[in-house]
Amino acid sequence: MTVAMQQLIWAMQQLTDTFHESLYAARDVDATLAALAEDGTVEDVPVSAGPRSGEALRHHLAEDLLPHLPADLTFRRVSRTADIRRLVDERIVEFTHDRELPWLLPGAGPTHRRVEVLAISVVSFRHRTRAAVTESLISSHRTLWDHSTLLAQLGLDPAPARRAS
Repeated sequence: MTVAMQQLIWAMQQLTDTFHESLYAARDVDATLAALAEDGTVEDVPVSAGPRSGEALRHHLAEDLLPHLPADLTFRRVSRTADIRRLVDERIVEFTHDRELPWLLPGAGPTHRRVEVLAISVVSFRHRTRAAVTESLISSHRTLWDHSTLLAQLGLDPAPARRAS
């Protein structure tokens, strides 16, 4: 691996950490969006119906996510793997389900149970080099949640509600 590749991967790690800190610690929508390419997408799987970008993403972060983050939300990184286009973080996420989480558990009221669940974020990047300076932005940020374990720890039924015939 060349020094230039190492520096690029280091910059990607810094950008990913800035995105995460801006969103979950500072709860700053503008700083979070500054780490994304103009057409960048953010998605929480399996809940999200599709990628969110632009004004829809701003609205999602400001209205659906930030006001509904658990008070004691913490992240513990288990591993990080990166190449020059993609970074993958494996984290243990812990929180008390003290409020509705429309971005993660739509329609489920607070259970007040403590959970510890695995979440894997796959972050893709777009790089642009001009005058020997490379700028990187996040083009896609997908977080895949261990939804089955989450539902089990919260005592929620994973089966969808059935309509009476």
